[in-house]
Amino acid sequence: MKKLLLLSILFTMISCSEKKDKTEFGKEALEAKMTAVDGNELAFKDILEKYKGNVVVIDVWASWCPDCKAGMPKLHALQEQFPNVKYLFLSYDRETDAWKKGIETFGTKGDNYHVGANMKKGAFAEDIKLDWIPRYMVVNKEGNIVLFRAIEADDENLINTLNTLK
Repeated sequence: MKKLLLLSILFTMISCSEKKDKTEFGKEALEAKMTAVDGNELAFKDILEKYKGNVVVIDVWASWCPDCKAGMPKLHALQEQFPNVKYLFLSYDRETDAWKKGIETFGTKGDNYHVGANMKKGAFAEDIKLDWIPRYMVVNKEGNIVLFRAIEADDENLINTLNTLK
């Protein structure tokens, strides 16, 4: 009983001490360069600027990722359910050719950018505390993060967030 009580107290302390999810991207993440399919490099802030006035689902993925591949049908269903939302795909593929082939193979309908070859490094990955892909985020019409983390395209919080932003 004492162990259970101690674990409960410890869990509560950890839960209360964690920061709330971010509502804005950090400066370094906004300055991070990403490569478009045509080879042009853009800062993430410039990519986001293109979406001002729109709700955006960001899908952080890679073509080598088994969970990303398995989740694509759920993502396509999400796109059907929310056709007015913009979809931004940010890849951590190791090679450009694999990334481009993945776009075609998995039918990522939306804008596609290559972030880097290693999801454990770089300002963008650090800013969003990237620890798993796929990773879904929702940005509102003002450019603020309204859903910081989901790992399934059919996540209840993701669906509810999009429903509230219609």
